Amino acid sequence: MGSLIYFNSASLDGYIAGPDGRWTWATPDAEIHSFVNRLLAPARTHLYGRKVYDVMKVWDDIPLDDLPPAEREFALQWRDVDKIVYSRRLGAVTTRRTELRSTFDADEARRLKDASAATLAIGGGQLASVAARAGLLDAVHVVFCPVVVGGGIRFLDEGLRLDLELTDERRFENGFVYLGYRVRQG
Repeated sequence: MGSLIYFNSASLDGYIAGPDGRWTWATPDAEIHSFVNRLLAPARTHLYGRKVYDVMKVWDDIPLDDLPPAEREFALQWRDVDKIVYSRRLGAVTTRRTELRSTFDADEARRLKDASAATLAIGGGQLASVAARAGLLDAVHVVFCPVVVGGGIRFLDEGLRLDLELTDERRFENGFVYLGYRVRQG
């Protein structure tokens, strides 16, 4: 059986995007990009909401020769995984290995986990929160950025409770800090 992990970067006050919807303060440098590549490498399927998909789809056709090594590695990894996008507004997906669903179906996600020997990754705080409420989330990984943004899109929904066990931590030279947690079930 596979596991479902949630990874994202967040401000110190718990936002993945600020009040203006921007997240440039979370742009990874080469050290963090390489770390994230290793963290997400086992994931063979990525689950996205529309907003995250809109950000990520650039990796599908960006010219590889123009990229630094860590970004090139990520682009190749991203192109090689299956992706499911959940959106009521999106009419079609334009990237390879991508399927579109109108809504997140917890039963379908559970079947995907049960049928997979590999990790599944979920992107976006709202979608990860829905999966967590359904008891599907197995791990939470966050890179905290040295910034407070005062509002915006939350890392996870307000009111969601998860009991977590710290499994990994790392400090980066640029002041960012990674924390990895296992979700305690029950």
